[in-house]
Amino acid sequence: MTEEVRLLAACLLAAVLGAALGWYFRTYLWKRRLRRKQAFFGLPDNAESLLVVNREGSNPELTVSRHDVFSLLELAPLIKECGAHSHLIAHDAVQQGIGERTEFCVGNPAIHRRMAAHMHTLLPGVRVNADPEPGPDRGAFQIGSERYRMDGGSSEYVILARLTAGQTPDTRPVFLFCGQRAIANQAATRYLARHHERLARKHGSGSFVLLLKVVNSQAYGPDVVELVDDVTRTAQEPIPAPPQQRTSHRAK
Repeated sequence: MTEEVRLLAACLLAAVLGAALGWYFRTYLWKRRLRRKQAFFGLPDNAESLLVVNREGSNPELTVSRHDVFSLLELAPLIKECGAHSHLIAHDAVQQGIGERTEFCVGNPAIHRRMAAHMHTLLPGVRVNADPEPGPDRGAFQIGSERYRMDGGSSEYVILARLTAGQTPDTRPVFLFCGQRAIANQAATRYLARHHERLARKHGSGSFVLLLKVVNSQAYGPDVVELVDDVTRTAQEPIPAPPQQRTSHRAK
């Protein structure tokens, strides 16, 4: 075998080994990224999840509003990428506890029974003004002592939360997308789809509650979103009763 042939064989062998190693590391990195995503969403291979939405109107059949459909379209690829499955269900038809299956809950607690239950149980520090009468506080969020009013089409707020009710490895998270308007729900699902890797690095598999602001939705739709604050601690602590109520209670 001549020197040229040996050199050519060595180059071919190096190229094959390089390609094999490159494929191995790409596969390893892809699998590691997938496992992190599955852990964050609580969606291992072939897991089941729930997409819980409002009913449109009073139709007994499950008819979903346009913006809720857009929200579901943001979530569906994330679930599919995890190798999991999803079931669409109305807010008033869910009869299971927290943590059995990963749940994506989209809506406002004023008209969304499942969302109202989650807010009451998991986020006692948040109140949503459900007064149907027009006024500056209609639809406003109160988080702790702070109040966030809606200016329709100009600035709307939405809560994006990942919550768990237990610490066992099998406990699945609940994701809440609670907006002052339906377009804000869509903005929150899009925010999660775009930033879930950063959120997973920061929060791991723990709970978090973020307050987001949708800016000028009448012009930009759900695309321009600002992170107002991480309100995890405040949202999970009950709002203290006003002083007069505490005094009255003690008097009794």
